[in-house]
Amino acid sequence: MSAASNAAKRIVPLLDRVLVQRVKPAERTASGLFIPEKAQQTLNEGVVLAAGPGMINNEGKVLPMHVSAGDRVLLPEYGGNLVKLGEEEFHLFRDSEILAKLNKA
Repeated sequence: MSAASNAAKRIVPLLDRVLVQRVKPAERTASGLFIPEKAQQTLNEGVVLAAGPGMINNEGKVLPMHVSAGDRVLLPEYGGNLVKLGEEEFHLFRDSEILAKLNKA
């Protein structure tokens, strides 16, 4: 996660954009068997690394963001902009594109 925190420091989202790192699917089963990459399903869950200040409305007021750094969120299957830093992949989404915030169970 240190690479993710370094990226969050280097990338500062503007307006209503949110920097997210998708949760990686399990590479092994509970019994320890490796799952081939083609059989791994992509997860629509991610962790917010950084969020912009918010969108500015017509009156010049900043609309607050619905998510903040550290939140676990549900992401759309498609969308967002892919950002690569080294071997790490991150996504930039608009606040309105994020489907839901996931509460801790």
